[in-house]
Parts: sequence; C-alpha cells; structure tokens
Amino acid sequence: MQENNGESSGMPPLNLPPVGLRIRREDGLVKVFDQLRGKYVNLTPEEYVRQHFVAYLAERLHYPVSLMANEVAIRLNDTSKRCDTVVFDASGGPFMIVEYKAPSVKITQSVFDQIVRYNMRLHARYLVVSNGFQHYCCVVDYSRDTYHFIPRIPDYADVCNPFSDN
Repeated sequence: MQENNGESSGMPPLNLPPVGLRIRREDGLVKVFDQLRGKYVNLTPEEYVRQHFVAYLAERLHYPVSLMANEVAIRLNDTSKRCDTVVFDASGGPFMIVEYKAPSVKITQSVFDQIVRYNMRLHARYLVVSNGFQHYCCVVDYSRDTYHFIPRIPDYADVCNPFSDN
C-alpha cells in the first residue's frame, strides 16, 4: 500500500511536501518502510513526521541519504538515549540533529531542552525540531558559546559553502 498525503494511513497532511510512503499491515500493525534503517517500522504519529521530514531533507534540501541516520544511540550520564535523526558531515561528524514530535505535540522549551542535552554529547552545528506542522532550526556558534534561530532549514549546498551566513 502506498500513500501520498496521510489519507490512507489515517494521518493528517503535514506542513511538508507530500511523499510516497511504503506502508503495509503486519500482524495487525501499520508499518512504514524507513529507507535509512532499511526496514519496516511501526507507523506512529512521530514516525510519520520523521519519514516526511527525512524525505524533505533528501529530496528538497538535497542532503545525501548516505549522510543521514535514524535512531542514533548515544550515552548521556550513564543513560542510553536515541537521537531521532542525525545528519553527518562529509568527515563523519555529527552536523545536524533533528528531533521529531507527533503532530499533536506542541513544540515547547522542554523539546528544545531535550535536543540541547543530546547536543552536549554530539556537538552538531544545527539543531532542528519539528512536529510536522512547525519546524524550528537553530545554528550553534561554539566559538561564542551561543546559538540563534534561523528562518529556514538550510539547503545542503548552502551549508557546504564556506561563505554562507548559516
């Protein structure tokens, strides 16, 4: 079963470009194919946002799929955590962390606190949070120990350009 905008999955259309998801029913569960993990996973509302956002990064913003990973395990204070999506730079270092929430979940300070905790371990340049309707991106300036929000998620070509303002 394929879907384009959420109708066949029972999920709402998002503030992201439509994407053809590979969906199937298995043991009474609806599953979606995750190209980054190479397997079918349960189609939860958060997973629905993840699959659309990864497609947006790859297809519209031109981030190479080979530089992205979903559910990246990290250790924080002797606790195992998972980053929703990590985009790596060409040398293999974490470049962007993306945290997803279900469409029904409001983006609050606690969501940003969560991604900042993950970034204390990874030291990525960009932090992105999305619930499928609202998307926030901030860039971290480690030399000044600050960060600032930017109006859009940068295209891959922009972040590869050493003269970019991002």
